[in-house]
Amino acid sequence: MHRISTGSPFEAAMGYSRAVVKGNWCFVSGVTGYDYGTMTMPDSVLLQAQNCFATIFAVLSEAGFSPDDIVRVQYTVTDAAFVDQIAPALREAMGDIRPAATMVVAGLIRPEMKVEIEVTALRE
Repeated sequence: MHRISTGSPFEAAMGYSRAVVKGNWCFVSGVTGYDYGTMTMPDSVLLQAQNCFATIFAVLSEAGFSPDDIVRVQYTVTDAAFVDQIAPALREAMGDIRPAATMVVAGLIRPEMKVEIEVTALRE
């Protein structure tokens, strides 16, 4: 088993890994829209979704996976109205991959967080 960290302070404070690789599987924890290099959060939910995918794709690459290996994705938004706003980012990132997907409307742990994206990848 291999654990991957982005260096986010949330990982250490809450005791989790950004991703865990076990065999041909990669489980990526929920990623919010922070730019983890600067720990800044854009106000735009679209930009947050784009940041989520940038982080997810970087973590998958570090783990030896590609976006094409994604088989499942869960989107969590804090307002159902955000679904239409993030659709361009979802289409751009997942359009040809078409993984199994779930969209949930729920609260997140910080008020600036509007979207969280979690993926599972399988390398064959």
